[in-house]
Amino acid sequence: MPDGLTLILQAMHFAADRHRDQRRKDVQASPYINHPIAVAEILCAVGQVRDVVTIAAGILHDTIEDTETTAADLMARFGAEISAVVEEVTDDKNLSRDDRKRLQIEKAHLKSAHARLVSLADKICNVRDILEHPPDGWPLGRKREYVAWARAVVQRIRGCNRPMEEYFDALCARADTAFGPDASV
Repeated sequence: MPDGLTLILQAMHFAADRHRDQRRKDVQASPYINHPIAVAEILCAVGQVRDVVTIAAGILHDTIEDTETTAADLMARFGAEISAVVEEVTDDKNLSRDDRKRLQIEKAHLKSAHARLVSLADKICNVRDILEHPPDGWPLGRKREYVAWARAVVQRIRGCNRPMEEYFDALCARADTAFGPDASV
């Protein structure tokens, strides 16, 4: 097994390759890989997470859901533990968007400590992106809806990392100021 830094760099290279043709939904159509890198950065810089499994899973968190990558691919390349975390945070794309969102709320507290941290960092990055680089064409209501849904998910995993939770709460307060509060989920 490679050392921690090597494993993280391998995960970044793998994710960059798998997401190479994907773009974010912002006006600039930013390279998708910016998102997994941002998730890892939030884990390290804000959450002070130093656990290689969590950081690597954060980098790889969308590979099964959004690329042709399988759990077996991740298992072969990164081992059972990292693969399992990525599987935990992967939505079943066979379900409707509403069902996927509902299940994320319902099952958030049942996830492993690693998966809760990745989910929290992912929600932080997505809310921050909605504030700073919003998806092209998203109306105010959709932005409010996303923030309310992200709050509902994070509420179910509170206690996993106080600095990240405080950062998330500050972003949501900014969103309330920018978009107005919305209690619906």
